[in-house]
Amino acid sequence: MDLFQLTRQLVDIPSVTGSEGDLTQFLSNFLRDLGYHVELQELDKDRLNILATTKSSPKIVFSTHLDTVPPFIPSSEDETDIYGRGSCDAKGIIAAQIFAGQLLRAEDVNEFGFLFTVDEEISSKGAQLANRHPLAQECRFLINGEPTENKLAVGTKGAMRVLLTAEGRAAHSAYPEVGESAIEKLLDVLNDLRNVKWPEDEVFGATTCNIGVINGGTRPNVIPDKAGADLAIRLAVDIEQTKRIVENAVQGRANIEFASAHAPLKLFSVRGFEECVVRFATDIPYLSNWGKALLLGPGSILDAHTDHERVSKQELKAAVDLYANLARQLLKEKE
Repeated sequence: MDLFQLTRQLVDIPSVTGSEGDLTQFLSNFLRDLGYHVELQELDKDRLNILATTKSSPKIVFSTHLDTVPPFIPSSEDETDIYGRGSCDAKGIIAAQIFAGQLLRAEDVNEFGFLFTVDEEISSKGAQLANRHPLAQECRFLINGEPTENKLAVGTKGAMRVLLTAEGRAAHSAYPEVGESAIEKLLDVLNDLRNVKWPEDEVFGATTCNIGVINGGTRPNVIPDKAGADLAIRLAVDIEQTKRIVENAVQGRANIEFASAHAPLKLFSVRGFEECVVRFATDIPYLSNWGKALLLGPGSILDAHTDHERVSKQELKAAVDLYANLARQLLKEKE
């Protein structure tokens, strides 16, 4: 199976978050057939991280995630690109990392492994579980894969998920003065958040806020007594500063739950690689025990999560060499 065949094979196995089991089974068997020792780490039934190693202790671990966003889209290809769900985020990356490993083994370089996690697209629970693995303490570098157009990301924005809930008083819509609309209260809060001047950073750029989900009400003729919103904030500054901004904008008019948060990260860099800073979140903050983190992968984040998701065949091939070269240079780093 060549690089493009493996990428398409992986894409054609559905693995939307929560249903990664079939992909785990295929990939673990594939790695065993290549001669790796494979350990499966269970998060839930049929949701397992894959840790694959050679006979040597891994000083470097290539890592990315097994799950995808919905919906499943089967693979296709033309002369220049491979298409389908996960082609760039992150099944093409898995294939490129495996082929990079084969290059290294052909040179008798064996101090590396693979860590493929579940649940990255929701809350990185797979990475949090992997971070407790005892092998992490032996690892010096984590090469994480996300679509960075084959540039070495030297920083990633932080991320914060905020849940807002407003409460009102139900009533017949013909007599609105008897009730209190939770939806209208929430809309006022969201409008104020939209008008916030979010802080900026010279490295990470601007903090941004996306109102991703709004819910509330039961019928158009009922004054709604409950409403909620789910927000994603991309952090350019620290967590506590951002929390204060949210609290000041809400002013007690809704309940606030800071469901998850991690700060912006500066990553390890290596000479000779084109660099960038990315806005999206990764498993990296939850894999802190696996050594110094680097981030690189083929494909564009602008194609990820879309119905036209794709990865360039040229970028896939280049990523194999980039991953192998990155590992070679890192292994030369002094303790």
